[in-house]
Amino acid sequence: MTEWVVLDIEGTLSSTDQVLVVLYDYARPRLGPWIDEHGDDPAVADAVAQIRELSGATGGTDDLVRVLHGWMDADQKVTPLKTLQGLIWQRGYESGDLVAELFPDVVPALREWHADGLRLAVFSSGSVPGQVAFFGHTSEGDLRPLFEHHFDTVNAGPKREAASYLAIASALGAADPAGITFYSDVPAELHAAAEAGWKTVGVARAGEPNADADFSPHPVVGEL
Repeated sequence: MTEWVVLDIEGTLSSTDQVLVVLYDYARPRLGPWIDEHGDDPAVADAVAQIRELSGATGGTDDLVRVLHGWMDADQKVTPLKTLQGLIWQRGYESGDLVAELFPDVVPALREWHADGLRLAVFSSGSVPGQVAFFGHTSEGDLRPLFEHHFDTVNAGPKREAASYLAIASALGAADPAGITFYSDVPAELHAAAEAGWKTVGVARAGEPNADADFSPHPVVGEL
């Protein structure tokens, strides 16, 4: 019996374009100024150190931004990039520049699950601060009270590795991993979750990049 529902965001709850177009375009010109203006922030300093370590970049902010833009162009889920994007998006949501748009079926499903006593969590490659800001500023209002936990690649691990899902199950206090159901539009993530003993559901939304992907052996839905 399912106790926890854990949800991906991009392509599952919100369109890929919401992230790769709206949010990426918002963050792209702000990365350099954010690094320069928040250099004393430990999270920013750590992200800069990670960028240099991963890329070998030795120059100034312009050099770092070139690396970050390259990662964005390739849609790479690199932790320091996600950290900086999350901080920028958080400010954007708080200022009213950004409003999170969800698929029409999402909020009714979330509210129904919550009302039925299911416990909700998120596992996304986007940083936890970015996730919290996203759900706090949606077109349907503040949805943060519906979720008990948020996980990203920093506090859980890569989304395509079973160890990450084992870590999340432990953090949720789930005695039986089969009591967790994971919804995602990425088959490789579902494979990893299933390897960790979770139940899985593929989300194949019309018009999304993975709409025609091979989700077998996972059950598939077109909406939540």
